[in-house]
Amino acid sequence: MTGPHARFAERRGRVLRYAVDVSPWLALPDEPDARDWADLAALTGPGAEIPLPGFRGRVPDDWEVTARVEGVQLVDDTLPAAPDPEAVRLGPADVPEMLALVARTQPGPFLPRTIELGTYLGIRREGVLVAMAGERLRPPGWTEISAVCTDPGHRGHGLASRLVLAVAHGIRARGETPFLHTGAGNTNAIRLYESLGFRLRRRTAFLAARAPEHLTDGRVAVPVA
Repeated sequence: MTGPHARFAERRGRVLRYAVDVSPWLALPDEPDARDWADLAALTGPGAEIPLPGFRGRVPDDWEVTARVEGVQLVDDTLPAAPDPEAVRLGPADVPEMLALVARTQPGPFLPRTIELGTYLGIRREGVLVAMAGERLRPPGWTEISAVCTDPGHRGHGLASRLVLAVAHGIRARGETPFLHTGAGNTNAIRLYESLGFRLRRRTAFLAARAPEHLTDGRVAVPVA
């Protein structure tokens, strides 16, 4: 959130988050101190449930850990990335359909302005959006492929795989490396991604915690850029 996506970020001290209608993800220092946790609570609101993706440190005793899911990060190794003739670029006018597809398939967080994070491609059948994939996190030199989903009635035809390779092609064209995340227990997805040419890079965790009501000091978050 200090790189290509800095324009979407808000900061309090050393804590950053995306605008609330863009993404729920946020960033903490590697070793947050008491002030960082107070800034996090004040930034998101006391009592809020806060996603802490990739955080492996110790959560303070007065915070309630509400979820923990083990995950994996996979990176482009030998992807046969290529454009797809059926893939269309999705724009703001497509967001209602994208949100409806996400609601049916649950690929992970996708909000009204998530589309602004990067390129999103879709495939339609009889004018209806039935599959999509796009770009989310963008640390310098890398781009995450996310929101990979296919309507249940159109699965089994390789649509998601085609879109992943098409999105990866665009990422590579910028000189960046595609990567993605999924749950460690999602063996079918991991097997699919590895068959496409991704390799396991690291294990991670998707954590969520609830801030205590008292952690706020009244300061206002400010945009990063």
